[in-house]
Amino acid sequence: MMRSLFSGVSGLRNHQVRMDVIGNNIANVNTVGFKASRVTFEEAFAQLVQGASRPPGDSSDVSGGVNPVQVGLGMNIGSIDLLFTQGNLETTGVTTDLAIQGDSFFVVSDGVSKYFTRSGNFQLDAHGRLVASTNGFVVQGRLAVDGVLTDEIRDIRLPFGQKSAAKATEKVSLAGNLNAEAPEGATRETTITVYDAMGARYQLTITFEKTGQTTWDYTVTVTNGTVVSGDRGTLTFDDQGRLTGPIPDRPFVFTPDSGAKDVSITIDFGKEGSIAGLSQFASPSTAVLKEQDGYTMGDLQRISIDNTGTITGAFTNGVTLTLGQIVLADFNNPAGLIRVGDNMYEVSANSGAAVLGFAGEGSQSTIISGALEMSNVDLAQEFTNMITAQRGFQSNARVISTADEMLQEVVNLKR
Repeated sequence: MMRSLFSGVSGLRNHQVRMDVIGNNIANVNTVGFKASRVTFEEAFAQLVQGASRPPGDSSDVSGGVNPVQVGLGMNIGSIDLLFTQGNLETTGVTTDLAIQGDSFFVVSDGVSKYFTRSGNFQLDAHGRLVASTNGFVVQGRLAVDGVLTDEIRDIRLPFGQKSAAKATEKVSLAGNLNAEAPEGATRETTITVYDAMGARYQLTITFEKTGQTTWDYTVTVTNGTVVSGDRGTLTFDDQGRLTGPIPDRPFVFTPDSGAKDVSITIDFGKEGSIAGLSQFASPSTAVLKEQDGYTMGDLQRISIDNTGTITGAFTNGVTLTLGQIVLADFNNPAGLIRVGDNMYEVSANSGAAVLGFAGEGSQSTIISGALEMSNVDLAQEFTNMITAQRGFQSNARVISTADEMLQEVVNLKR
């Protein structure tokens, strides 16, 4: 009789635990990156009243074997499992809000230990570090030097005082037409701004003068600089208006007045036998210097994050440079992680070690900027679980009250 009493107590206690888990799930229905838990039960120890017996050796005997007789002694918590199913994504438009599509985790550090989270509501602190908004732990990744990513995993830091160094012009390209019907001595002039290694600006001018039916001489000049070489040449076109040469085999070089080192510029007039660059047709002259690859110094203006977690900075000089990349962690058994609060997890003996990688490079997950992963709690399922937990609790309470009544009857036998 007492066995049923203790079985009922175990049922009450463990259904209460299940209710606690359900309550926690519902409480976190709007928690960013929250993963729901579920409770499974298992039968407790069963007392053996009578053991099993085998059938007699003689098959002609009319008696058979006897099954064991056991009485269960209640139930226990079998497991409380973390459910790492994908949560819905909510668009926020904030660049530093990040969501993971896949099974990976962000890695954050308090300076001593590393923790793992699915909650990507990050922000920049006063030192330009990318941190978790809940506790200030710093997001981990690799930084770039002059636009090239390094290998060391460290704190992601994006100081908005960062500068992009100036770059001297190394190549200018031309496009357009030189009028085949122009008389000899006719000219065409085009100008473009170029830069030295200090970012100082210069006006580079190319003047074309027609010297024959299919030949044009060109002269290159530059303001505030002294020409060293490559400032003259002749262009020749075939009878179909295509550039035939000679294509300059040496760059235009000048010494800047700013004190910067000499600037060496390759002038791209076009490809021999093609009209991709300059051409000579019976149309007005439109030859222009269309582009160059130099720029002045710039300050970091804004950042963007792509689906590989690569952070790109846009500078005021129009240059974009890679600043860093956010690292992701994968586990053989993510359900084995230990929850430590603040939407964080840490490694346990059964989770396996973190395998660090990058989206598209060692990790199959992708990162979505401007969005957050919401809780994966299914309210309909949780309310259903709440009903079954409540009925289970009530039923076990009834077992206890019935056992108590039976004990009371035993006590009354003495009267």
